[in-house]
Parts: sequence; structure tokens; C-alpha cells
Amino acid sequence: MCLQTSGPVSHNSYPPRAEGGLNPSGELRKRLDLFANIRPARSRAGIAPRTGVPIDLVVVRENTEGFYADRNMFAGAGEVMPTEDVALAFRKITRSASLNIARAAFAEAEARRKTGTGAGKVTAVHKANVMRVSDGLFLDCVRSVAKEHPQIAYDERLVDAMCAHLVRNPAEFDVICTTNMFGDILSDLASEIAGSLGLAASLNAGADNAMAQAQHGSAPDIAGQDKANPSSLIGSAAMLLDWLGAKRKDATLCAAAKAVDAALEAVLLQPEKRTGDLGGRSGTRAFAEAVAGALKP
Repeated sequence: MCLQTSGPVSHNSYPPRAEGGLNPSGELRKRLDLFANIRPARSRAGIAPRTGVPIDLVVVRENTEGFYADRNMFAGAGEVMPTEDVALAFRKITRSASLNIARAAFAEAEARRKTGTGAGKVTAVHKANVMRVSDGLFLDCVRSVAKEHPQIAYDERLVDAMCAHLVRNPAEFDVICTTNMFGDILSDLASEIAGSLGLAASLNAGADNAMAQAQHGSAPDIAGQDKANPSSLIGSAAMLLDWLGAKRKDATLCAAAKAVDAALEAVLLQPEKRTGDLGGRSGTRAFAEAVAGALKP
């Protein structure tokens, strides 16, 4: 079993893959088969959601294929330029990966239903009206898994309409199951609606391995200035503890995860202790120390 926590990285600063540059995030996801990127979007007490409507949902995003050029080919990149005026991108959708992410989404919905966190509903997001073959395969897989979970409500949305519905009524959704690129975009939108992308935790999980990772990018413009909001990394570490606790059936680890999340919530409730992006006066270190100090044994 491999457990890791990964900080945000600046992918564009790496050399091209042909010159030895590797996207560490994509490489870890692919090599460890971290097929599920679990991205909760939850309004925090004291921080107003952008649309005025509280939100509590989870985007379960396929993590190992799709339109991402660094993880959809056995050899070579998933983007090519046959001439200087033509660029092509390849999208890979497989039955095995689609079934894996569908099962992860329904498991998440079942867990939320049992704890009273969610409504017990999965929404599959796609563009099968245009990408009939690739998204058609994805939908076939999600529908087959849905039949195995009659206690979980199931519906489908086109990705463009989904963006509008998320803004209009985010409370309508519980667990969103989708492909790699759509999930990347929708999760950022949902987290910003919830209050701030700086609060967005994320877990990359597979059958045997997991990696905590902030949902947002690296913000190189404020590197080394003690300005970054560490909430996303702290929340991601809590998700990793909870995953490990569930895997080992260890209630102590699950309790630790809840304690970290509760400490984060307690500090975010105090406007003056928030980081600058949330209108507070704390730097990265001061905020993290405040969360550590709020931890209850």
C-alpha cells in the first residue's frame, strides 16, 4: 500500500516529455492506478457560497485517461502535430476505467446516504450527443453499474447544461460521476461556488493506493511569500486519513480525519484568522499553526 501527499506543481515549468520532463501528478496517478479523483465541494460555515445557495456535493472524476495527453497512450504523447498548422489530440475511454469510476461514484453515494451527508444520488455527466462513441461507452458502463444499485437515484446531464445547473441550483446534486477533463472543470466550478477554490480538498484513490493532493494549482506568482492558503492541503490530508481508516477498519484514523476537518472549520469561522484570499490577515504558516492549535485530542 502506498500513501502520499502531493503539493501543487507547475506543470508548464517542466520540459517536454520527449526531453525527459514528466508530470509528477499524472505519472503517480497512472503508475499507482489512482483511477478515482474524489473532489468534494462543501460550503464552510461563515464563508458565503458564491451563488448564495449552500452546496455539499462530490465530483468523482476518472483519473487515468480521457483527453489528458500524458496518460492516454502506451508510448508517445496523446497530442501530435502532423504539420505546423494542424494539432490533434486523442481521447481514450476504456470500459475498465469507466466501470471503475462508476463503482467509485456509487460507493461514494451509498456512503453519503448512510451517514445522512447526501441524498443518495449519482449524476453522470457526458457529451454523448456529440462524442457518441467514447461518451457512449462511458454511459453504458455507468448505466450498468446503476442497475446494481437500485437504492441510489440516477440521472444524466450534458456537460454544458450541467455547468448552468450547478450555478443555478447546486443543491440539486449529490455525487457527480464523469470523465477526466469534464471532472477537472466541473470540480473547480463547484468548489468556487462553494466559497473558494482555495478550500478545495482532493483525494486520488485506487484499489490499494491513495494520494492526497490540493485541487488547485501551484500559484507561482506568490511562491515563497507566505500568502498561500493551505486549507486545501490540510483538507486533503484529512481525506487521506479517512481513506486509510476505512481501508484498515481503524476508527482511530477516521476520528483523526474528523478532528483535522473540525479544526480547519473552527479556524475558518474566525474571519481575522483566514488567509488573505479569504479576506483575513493570516499568512500560510500562521493559518496552519492556528489549525494545529485547534486540534482536539
